[in-house]
Amino acid sequence: MREPFETVALGAAPVVAAPDGSAVRPLCVIPGAGSFANFRLDAGEVAKAVVHRTVQEIWYVVGGAGTMWRRAGDITETVDLYPGVCVTIPLGTHFQFRAAVAEPLEVVAATMPPWPVDSPDEATVVTGPWKPTF
Repeated sequence: MREPFETVALGAAPVVAAPDGSAVRPLCVIPGAGSFANFRLDAGEVAKAVVHRTVQEIWYVVGGAGTMWRRAGDITETVDLYPGVCVTIPLGTHFQFRAAVAEPLEVVAATMPPWPVDSPDEATVVTGPWKPTF
């Protein structure tokens, strides 16, 4: 039986490569509801542009600076990312993000439903505005 609670320290979480190339530390999961993770791009890095198949996300910037591009249908937006900024990535949104040249970018994110760890096709690479570094 699964324990009713989960506690994960950031430093103890494994670092894995997200489909967009960023370094991700998966943290806690509530099965069927959502998952939480920490994402990082080093200074000057640019993630691949992707679209998710089944999940949507809410991101909160905790450190550094960068930029995020999002497109949903005919609506396109590019926003600056810095500590205290919160952004949504609704289902079906194409998005790409990059870290500032002078400093890394670090965000925490909630994914709903939980990220499907056994689904290699959850994120599909799409065309974004910037050339990825991965």
